[in-house]
Amino acid sequence: MTRPDPADAPEPVALRDRLANGAFLALMGLARLLPYERRVPAMGWFFGHVLGPLAGWRRRIRDNLARACPELPPAEVRRLTRAVPDNAGRSLAEIYSGAEFIARIHATEPLTGPGLPALEQAAAAQRPVILAVAHFGNYDAMRAALTMRGWPVGALYRPMNNQAFNRHYIPAMKAIAEPMFPRGRSGLAAMLRFLKGGGWLSLGYDQFDGHGAVLRFFGLPTKTVLTPAELAIRYDALILPIAGIRQPDGLSFRVEVGAPIAHSDPETMMQQLNDQLEAQVRAHMEQWFWVHRRWKQRGGTAQD
Repeated sequence: MTRPDPADAPEPVALRDRLANGAFLALMGLARLLPYERRVPAMGWFFGHVLGPLAGWRRRIRDNLARACPELPPAEVRRLTRAVPDNAGRSLAEIYSGAEFIARIHATEPLTGPGLPALEQAAAAQRPVILAVAHFGNYDAMRAALTMRGWPVGALYRPMNNQAFNRHYIPAMKAIAEPMFPRGRSGLAAMLRFLKGGGWLSLGYDQFDGHGAVLRFFGLPTKTVLTPAELAIRYDALILPIAGIRQPDGLSFRVEVGAPIAHSDPETMMQQLNDQLEAQVRAHMEQWFWVHRRWKQRGGTAQD
């Protein structure tokens, strides 16, 4: 009988990560005792009033708003320090609600927007598509809505640092739509084969990228990834923004398909996406994840 190679055994998970994962599973276990319509807002409340302050999110949100939107009145800033984590908590509850979340999306058929005809044409022609997505609303509402149409939506993801958390987080993401490609050499190769074969790939572009180009977001210089535009040019893929916008009831979504971005040079294309996202965020300030360090002062961010 062949003995297992010790090198193939999973790396031990740090005690701190096991404790954090256990606390999260306990929280989700309690949340699942509630019906969906109460579970989602309950998780939003917990993130907005408990986790947000403990994690230092409120301070980060205030700092980013002071930099990007100094004209906001104090009352609006206070509202956003709770509303932004609330949206994050709701989104996480929706991811872990799997079939209930998907059923709600499918029941409403939320796809709309000026770019929808272009998506339908791409599907008919089996043309590759780059879906430019941000940490806005709920990203997975878009994946569920497109998969409902039978469209091949793939996603690139970065595994969490907490390996114990990955063991249930990644399956929860895959339950909404597949394929999913982990960052790394093998995942990148599979992703490119999928795209080249006519697949649709969702790629994020709203976080600081140390290797990106200095573009502008909310009028401020920040490094922005060029990969979505570069891949669109290389594979003659349609590229357009798409977002799952949470509706006033806090539970339903409108999946807005933005107008396609014309192929030119990567910097111009990504600046257009930044501009489009800024307009969308200004219309729904609480739905973008203002916790990100989007405007880093270290690491080479260009200054005026």
